[in-house]
Amino acid sequence: MDAWFQNEVTYPHVAQEVLDAADSVRATLPNKYCDPEIAANLFAEAIDEYLLCDDLGINVICTEHHAGINSLLASNPMLLSILASQTKNVRILSLGTLITLRPDPVRVAEEYATADVLSRGRLEIGFVKSGLSEYASNQASPIDNGDRYWEAIDLISKALSHQEGVFSWEGKHFTHRHVNIWPRPYQPTLPRMWSATGDPSTAGDVGRRDMVQVLVLRGPEGTKTAFAANRRARAAAGMPKPTTDRFAYAALVAVGDTHEEGVRMGEKLMWFLNTSLRSAPQFGPKLPGLAPPQAAPGLYRTKPAAAKPGETASAAANAAALMNITAEQAMARGIMFAGSPDTVHKQIMDFHEAVGGFDHLSMIGRSGFMTHAETSKSMTLFGKEVLPRLKEVKTVTAGYNQPD
Repeated sequence: MDAWFQNEVTYPHVAQEVLDAADSVRATLPNKYCDPEIAANLFAEAIDEYLLCDDLGINVICTEHHAGINSLLASNPMLLSILASQTKNVRILSLGTLITLRPDPVRVAEEYATADVLSRGRLEIGFVKSGLSEYASNQASPIDNGDRYWEAIDLISKALSHQEGVFSWEGKHFTHRHVNIWPRPYQPTLPRMWSATGDPSTAGDVGRRDMVQVLVLRGPEGTKTAFAANRRARAAAGMPKPTTDRFAYAALVAVGDTHEEGVRMGEKLMWFLNTSLRSAPQFGPKLPGLAPPQAAPGLYRTKPAAAKPGETASAAANAAALMNITAEQAMARGIMFAGSPDTVHKQIMDFHEAVGGFDHLSMIGRSGFMTHAETSKSMTLFGKEVLPRLKEVKTVTAGYNQPD
């Protein structure tokens, strides 16, 4: 099993009375509350943490969000280029440029190809459907978001892999008469591609495309459901059974010398859920085009209907359910692994067994008021005392103990 570290460069330094008065911490909170000097320090610390990963053998993840305190990383390619040039050993995953918000997938392909060359072939490419408030921040429509998502991925994939001169693209959402990117990627084949999704229909698409599927903070039940949908789609398409290297899980992670110290660090990470997820109703899941047609009858109920057995809650519904939980509840739900190296290893392996296996653990290792020193200590303990044991976990057929 590999480990991947991410720091979304959150900005918790806004007075509580300002946050209490705001209807949303995303999209509409005035940027006068962002001190550029504090932001510069947060970026410098984040880069130092990523460079520490290079020493510890922990791969790195660059995310992207817009217009909120949940993340200052509004430009994924900029951080990609920094890490591509300054790290030497670890894999770099872009998870990722919000392609349904970007008008030109070919430009995204050029950015990825450049980063792969700078890193000498260490880039992996991840795709994420846009967050709800980010449609407004980027003047984008949620209508046909799924279609745009897959068409952009197809165009990016072809632009990165085509080496025989100019080709044209006449799609439903994108038209390019002349595509011929320079440089081409450093890797001789298309870089490995990931997709972060939890809904079964998209999970099926990820499976049929043989991408790595990553589940973010979904707990064992939601993760098992999505992974099973992936496997069923592959079987229906006549594809071989997937191995665990096609599955990943993202959780909050904090490691201390003792179990109690690790949990105290984990409590600081909870800011990610308790504060940075808060968004105004106009940026909620009732935006037209977001819900599948079968969900329409219950969409505007005062109390939204819960997911039925065998279904996975939407990303928005999952986020809403996490905003008021405690660190202990997060650990019990499998969305945070915190404690000493021994207890964190046990929590990860218990989760691994419960969902039928995965080869990639994405560590949300810093958020909120967790300090740079605490983060560095947690990462070092993880890298030296947890990761070597995770490396012993072998790739096997996924879902070995789970029915489809």
